[in-house]
Amino acid sequence: MGGRGIHISQEKRLLILQDIEEAHRSGARWAACAAALGLHVRTLERWHKQQCQGNLEDRRTTIQKAPPAHALTEAERQAVLEVANRPCFRDCSPHQVVPRLADEGVYLASESTYYRILRSAGQQHRRGRIQAPRARPAEQSATGPNQLWAWDITLLPTQVAGQWYRMYLFLDVWSRKIVGWAVHEAEDGQLAADILAAAMRREGAHSGLTLHADNGGAMKGKTMRAKMEALGVVASFSRPYVSDDNAQVEASFRTMKYRPWYPNRPFESLEAARAWVEMFVRWYNYEHLHREIGYLAPAIRHGGCGEEVHAGRREVYEEARKKHPQRWRNKIRTWEAPAVVVMHRRKGERAQKGAGK
Repeated sequence: MGGRGIHISQEKRLLILQDIEEAHRSGARWAACAAALGLHVRTLERWHKQQCQGNLEDRRTTIQKAPPAHALTEAERQAVLEVANRPCFRDCSPHQVVPRLADEGVYLASESTYYRILRSAGQQHRRGRIQAPRARPAEQSATGPNQLWAWDITLLPTQVAGQWYRMYLFLDVWSRKIVGWAVHEAEDGQLAADILAAAMRREGAHSGLTLHADNGGAMKGKTMRAKMEALGVVASFSRPYVSDDNAQVEASFRTMKYRPWYPNRPFESLEAARAWVEMFVRWYNYEHLHREIGYLAPAIRHGGCGEEVHAGRREVYEEARKKHPQRWRNKIRTWEAPAVVVMHRRKGERAQKGAGK
C-alpha cells in the first residue's frame, strides 16, 4: 500500500493518519496499526512528521521511474524468446543457450536477462526431463504430548571396521521426550514397528498420532507402513536428502554424540552399546534442560508439570528483584515454553510462547 513506487494522495494520507491517531489514543501501537494497513511503521512516522510541518505531499522522487536507457527493445525481447523456444534450445537453460550462441558469433542478452524475459513471459520452468524438487512437507503442529512424534536411526561404532550398531529413536516433538528406543545389529522395518507399538502402549498414545520420518528403507517399508495403518498412525516424510525436515531427532542425535562422556572408542559389544544408550536416555529425559521447551527436562514437560517449574523460577526472580530492585530495569524473565510446537514451519512465522496462553 505504501511501498516504493506507489502514490497515495495527500487527502488519503490525512484520513489514514486520523484513523490511526484515534486507534493510538485507544491503546493501539503504531507498529500494529501499520501492519494492519500493510504499511511500514517508518512510513507512518514520516507522514506524522510531515503533518506536524503542515505538508503531507508525497515528495519522493522514485514514484515513477523511466525505463533504463540500455533496456532491450520489444523487438529484442521477442528475439530472445524466439531463440529460447527453438527446437535446439527448448531443452536448455539460458546458461547453455548463451555460450552456444556466442560460439555462433551471436549475442542477444546475458543469462540473467534471459531469465527475466522468460519469467515475464511465463516460460521460466524446468526444461527437459529434470523434475522439480519435492515440496516441503506439510506443516505439522502439536499442542500436547503424543500428538506428533518423529523417529530415525543412527549408527553406533563397533570394534569391527565397517560394521555398525543401529540405534532406533522415537521422539515426542512437543515435549522432546524420547518415548522409544532400541539398539540392534541391523536396520529392519519389523524391529521399528515393534518399538513403535511398545512405545505407544507405554505412553498411552492413540490413533491419530502423526509420525514423521525420513525416506530410509525401514521408514517407508511395507512392514512399518502396515503397522502404522493398523495402529491408526498418520505418516509424514521428509524430502529426499534434506535432514532439516527431521531436525528435532537429528538434534537429539547430536546432543548424544557430543556429550563429554560419549565413548571415545567403539562399543565392545551390543550389550555395552545398549547400556550406554539407556544411561543417555535416562539423562536426556529427566536431567537435560532443553532450550526449545523453556529449559525443562523433557519428561517434566511430557508429564504436564512444566508450568509448575516455571512458576517456581518466576518466584525466585521476584524475590531477587525485591532484594535488589536497582539491578532490574525491565520485567523479570517470564520462563515460558511454546504452547504450540510446529514442524516444517513456513518462513516468517514464530513459535507461540506461553504454555498457558
